[in-house]
Amino acid sequence: MSAQVQIIKRDGQPEYAVVPIETYHRLLALAEDMEDIRAYDQAMAEIDRGEDEIVPADLAERLLSAETHPLRIWREYRGLTQQQLADAVGVGKSFISQIEAGKKRPTVGVLQALSRTLAVDMEDLV
Repeated sequence: MSAQVQIIKRDGQPEYAVVPIETYHRLLALAEDMEDIRAYDQAMAEIDRGEDEIVPADLAERLLSAETHPLRIWREYRGLTQQQLADAVGVGKSFISQIEAGKKRPTVGVLQALSRTLAVDMEDLV
């Protein structure tokens, strides 16, 4: 930075630095960029530890819109048919269909099996 900086002292010790407004805005933008980089690095470290998953924006939008049951959204995202999911969980295809249609509620055991199979938290399915 080639900007002129004014140092203000109190009791002989530097207490403030006064910089031109352009320099201030540039420093502020750099600090915000560093926060973004730090947040990205933290998210990637969580993924590396298996703590979190980054999902595409369209999936997040579908889940937030509540257009359909979250079970269906996650099942489709994982590329499973109702039959494949039912077989993996040990229930009938019609039961998966009824859950997705909101006509049936899974037991805690089935919900746990669904969340394990789809690799999501149980809360993500209700």
